[in-house]
Amino acid sequence: MAFLREQDTISGKHAKAYATINGTQHELFYAKSLETTIEKNKADVPVLGKTNVGKKAAGWSGTGTLTIYYISSLFRDLTLEYIQSGKDFYFDLMIVNEDPASRAGKQTVVLKNCNLDSVIAAKFDATSDDMLEEELSFTFDDYSIPTKFSPVV
Repeated sequence: MAFLREQDTISGKHAKAYATINGTQHELFYAKSLETTIEKNKADVPVLGKTNVGKKAAGWSGTGTLTIYYISSLFRDLTLEYIQSGKDFYFDLMIVNEDPASRAGKQTVVLKNCNLDSVIAAKFDATSDDMLEEELSFTFDDYSIPTKFSPVV
């Protein structure tokens, strides 16, 4: 019987994230967390003789949330350009998970054509001891996994 070795789990602290914007790659060293979801869109399929309504996949949508420390104006500048010119911006996000203690190795995921839903224009909180951060929600329309984890069994 195989068991998971505790050291093969992946620590999120070893991740790296990069945004490729207008052909320039930016390391997001100020990122705190990221989570993305792919949700399948399903259509109802009523079937004669059945009392339930079946479902069939009919597409998908990708959404995510990137939490960063409030120390970069990069996304505010791009949003300001959109406000002033009407030219929206799209970018790719590359996330690399590689925990040196794990036999799983490295996984690289690229989220393509990301587009922000909202950006904080300005922020402060004089009542908190916590560092300022901002949550960037976004959509994406494609993704790839160029490097996959290795089996650990």
